[in-house]
Amino acid sequence: MMEGFGDSESSPSFDSSETYLELSLDAASGGDGVVVTDPIERHQFELSTPSVIDPEPTDPSAFWFPADAAVRFQTDQIELQTVVSVCIRDDEGQMLGQTEHFASESFPRATYSLELFAPVKTYVRVNAPVTITSDATQTTISFDEETEVLVGARSHHKRPAATITTPDDPRSMMRAVSLLGSALKSTSPERSYPTLRGHPPLIERGEQFKAPPDLAPPETGITLELPATYRHVYVAAPLAYYLGATVVEGDTPRLRTDSGFTYDLDTTAGYEREVERVLKQTFFLDCLTRTEGYYQVELHERQAVESDLDLDFAALYDRPTAEQVEAYLQVPYETVAGHVPEWKLTTHVTPTPGNVELLPFVANDLAIVRTPHTKPSAGSTTQAEAVDAFLRSSPQTPNAGFTRSATQSASLPERSYVQPEETDSLEQAWLGDGTPIGASKASLQAYRNRLYRSPTEGDIGITVVCNDPRMADEREDVEAVYGSREKLPFDVQVQYELTKDELREALATQTDFFHYIGHIDNDGFQCSDGTLDASTLSDVGMDAFLLNACRSYEQGMHLINAGAIAGIVTLDDVVNSSAVEVGSTLARLLNRGFPIRTSLNLASEGTTVGSDYLVIGDGGHPIAQVQAAFPNSVEIKKTDEGVFEVVYHTYPAAEFGIGSLVHPHMSEETPYYLSSGVADTFRLSKQELKDFLSLETIPIAVDGSLHWSDEFNIDSL
Repeated sequence: MMEGFGDSESSPSFDSSETYLELSLDAASGGDGVVVTDPIERHQFELSTPSVIDPEPTDPSAFWFPADAAVRFQTDQIELQTVVSVCIRDDEGQMLGQTEHFASESFPRATYSLELFAPVKTYVRVNAPVTITSDATQTTISFDEETEVLVGARSHHKRPAATITTPDDPRSMMRAVSLLGSALKSTSPERSYPTLRGHPPLIERGEQFKAPPDLAPPETGITLELPATYRHVYVAAPLAYYLGATVVEGDTPRLRTDSGFTYDLDTTAGYEREVERVLKQTFFLDCLTRTEGYYQVELHERQAVESDLDLDFAALYDRPTAEQVEAYLQVPYETVAGHVPEWKLTTHVTPTPGNVELLPFVANDLAIVRTPHTKPSAGSTTQAEAVDAFLRSSPQTPNAGFTRSATQSASLPERSYVQPEETDSLEQAWLGDGTPIGASKASLQAYRNRLYRSPTEGDIGITVVCNDPRMADEREDVEAVYGSREKLPFDVQVQYELTKDELREALATQTDFFHYIGHIDNDGFQCSDGTLDASTLSDVGMDAFLLNACRSYEQGMHLINAGAIAGIVTLDDVVNSSAVEVGSTLARLLNRGFPIRTSLNLASEGTTVGSDYLVIGDGGHPIAQVQAAFPNSVEIKKTDEGVFEVVYHTYPAAEFGIGSLVHPHMSEETPYYLSSGVADTFRLSKQELKDFLSLETIPIAVDGSLHWSDEFNIDSL
């Protein structure tokens, strides 16, 4: 359906100090190919061969881009089980072309490096004639004759290379934030590709400032002058990271360069909005400038806005970072505002000393940072009304069945609520005290849990526990959904009516996703012999979970504190029939590789009670790899002329974050787009739409209802 393109790892001129030896390349089960496995990110990618091969380990430094592991073998052909973008370069690294769906490209005998934009970044090096062909479902790479082929791969997983200790005063925190940019693998416009932005060093609180002696900000010639307050430092952290800027104290917030250029960061728009604009504008114009570099593609956004800009991208590409930023910021923001991709995330960060430890994770997401102006409160009339309106916003269907509350008369647990202001980002997260309404509840523990996720061998593990036989409808639905993808190995375990000890064991067992169907009350999970309180657990085995029971928020937070990365919980009672609808929809989205937070957002749009559910932890976490490169969906509307208007959406994923390129296969003339949010609206004939939807199973929205492309009848429109 489309290809993720342009998330290149670092070239020889870039810093590539991060390596992850857990990645492996092994012979396929029948010996006729190689399986690339990333046990941290739980991704696999298979390269099939026409006959049995004998792959031998080889030096991973043989490739143009860095690889973690590599093998060599003899074959005359490689077949990929899906269509992926293939970028072909000569031995000097010069890009010769790229292929997508329905491609047919041939190159004469020479030494070539092929970059495959697959769920695991994979490289092929060969000295032979090369022919690349693809149809709607798979890609074939042929070499005319049996020859030696080198295959290498690199994990997308990122870990910080260092830890910084800072006291609680804002001036020390400025020193710490100045070092976040040390993780950038390039200061060229290519840093707008997600994998050229390494994970920033961790920050910890301590009595004295400490940092490794070799840790230094990149020499970009850019400085952010800010008042010494938590708010100013926290809001600027992602911008400082992306620009590789040094942060120092100043009376007025401003950006300056070594040449004397200055840019005011406290305008009529306000400090927070101006920092947001600068981050979006410099990032966006980097994406346009980089088309003069390693990936020279036809980019829709450049075509749309270039005539309105007085910028020479070819000349800009080779200029120093500070000079590029100076040129960018002389463009009025309004000129580019309508073309900037929808931002992945706005994070609302309470400006307290403890939240400094969250800044590396916020910067790693390139999140927009807002600081709340009100505190969570359980007694505020306004807050109470907002919470009640939110939780009761979707009417319940009469006679919809029983609720999943274990005790019908029990009151809600005492909570303090907060409702962050709305933004135009795809997702919102709350980092602070209180239960957020309309945003996910992030936590430092969840981020750390994901960062230090242990490698896991074997199939993707799904555990389904149904502790009430009356809820068998959901169990049957999700059991059929999980593991339904033919080419992705799942291990689905279903358990029923567990005792406290059995549930404790199930929660401790290693699994990628734990789906609970049953009752939860203020005392914990209801079991056949009593209740199990998750606060008594010191360690859990799941990476992520769905607690599809009433009032499961507190129990879910205990699971996060015990080691889980992310989860979906409920804030109030949920009617069983509605919970079945939500649970089944979430199962299908998660099974297709949609991250936790995106899955809930989509499920909420297509169901009646999605507002009762909340994401906690790291909402960007997925449980399965995507069938193509990006999670994506479409909205379809039939016009009076019989033509179909198709609005195409993409959603950032861990390996293809904001800054990646996407190529929707609508027609041969379709250009590349920047990922994240609505790419474009396409007008397709009935047959063109059928062909498009046949390429991949994705969610489609029609008249506000959610459907699936492999089941929906276009003739019903």
